[in-house]
Amino acid sequence: MKAAIMTAPGKGPVYGDFNEPLAIGGHEVIAVSASALSNFSKSRSSGTHYSSEAAFPCVAGVDGIGRTADGRRVYFVLPEAPFGGLAEKCLVDARRCITVPDGLDDVTAAALANPGMSAWAALVERARLQRGETVLVNGATGSAGRLAVQLAKYLGAGKVIGTGRNRAELEEVGALGADIVMPFDLSAGNEAGAKEYERALIAEFEHGVDVVIDYLWGESARTVIVAIAKAVEDAHPVRFVHVGGASRAESIELQGAALRSSAIQLMGSGVKSVPFAKLLEAIAKVFEIARPANLKIATKTLPLSAIEEAWKLPGKPRVVIRTP
Repeated sequence: MKAAIMTAPGKGPVYGDFNEPLAIGGHEVIAVSASALSNFSKSRSSGTHYSSEAAFPCVAGVDGIGRTADGRRVYFVLPEAPFGGLAEKCLVDARRCITVPDGLDDVTAAALANPGMSAWAALVERARLQRGETVLVNGATGSAGRLAVQLAKYLGAGKVIGTGRNRAELEEVGALGADIVMPFDLSAGNEAGAKEYERALIAEFEHGVDVVIDYLWGESARTVIVAIAKAVEDAHPVRFVHVGGASRAESIELQGAALRSSAIQLMGSGVKSVPFAKLLEAIAKVFEIARPANLKIATKTLPLSAIEEAWKLPGKPRVVIRTP
C-alpha cells in the first residue's frame, strides 16, 4: 500500500510502499480517507514527542477518518506501530475508534479532531469552565486557539479575550466570537513589548478573569501570570491551563511572588494529564456539536502523494491529507 514512511528520528516522511496491516483480534483494519497534519501528529511520528514509540521505519500519522471492514465511518487515533494514519490502511485498537456523525464530512472531521479535543479537554476537563466566566485564550490565532474561542462561547463563557501577535488574524478571531482581542509584540527588537502587554492585561483583569487557556508558553505566558498576580484581588482563583508551546520556549523565568500573591492554579492539559477515555470523549463531543455550534476551521487538502511538500507547510490552514 502507499504510505508516508518515516525512516529515521527527526526526519520528514517519504512517499512510498509499505506492507499492509493484517487483521488481529480486537483491532480494526481501517481504510483511511483523511488524516490531518497536527503538531502532535508530526512530533509523535518523528520521535520528538514524549509519547513517541520511536521505532523506525514506520508510517507517519496518529489519527484520521476512515471505514472499518464492515463499512462503519470512524475517527481513529494511535494506530498500532508500525502503522500510522498517513497511509491507505492502518491497524487500530477498536477501543480507539469512534463513530463520525452523518453530516460531518471526512476532511472537516479530520481537521477538527485534534485541536477540538485539546480545546474541549482544557476548557471542560481541566478548567471546569462555568457559565458566565471570563476566559482568556493566549494564542488565539492558531487552529486550536480559534476553536477554543468558539467552544468557550458555546459552553457559556460570559466574556472571551483572544490574544496573539498578528493583528489581522486577531480580527478574524473577533469574528469567531471573541469579545476582546489583544495584540502583543514580544519580539527582541521591542524592549517595551512585555510591559505594554502586561498593562493591557492588567486593565482587563481588573474586571475579572477566571480561566486562561495557553497555547504559547514562553514570555507571553509569563506576562499573563504576572498580570494576574498584580491585578486579580481577594484570592480569586484563576485556572491557568497550559496546552501548547507554540512559542518554542520550553521554560519561563517566574518569580515566586507571582504565585504567593495570587490564587492562580497552574495546570497542564493533554496526553497523560487527561485520561485517554476523556480525550476520546472530547472528540466525540466536538463532532456532535460541530454543526449546531457552527464550528469553523480553515483547511487545505492535499493527496497522500504530496506528503513531503505538505509536511513542511505551516499549521494554518489545517493541512488534511486525502487517501487515496
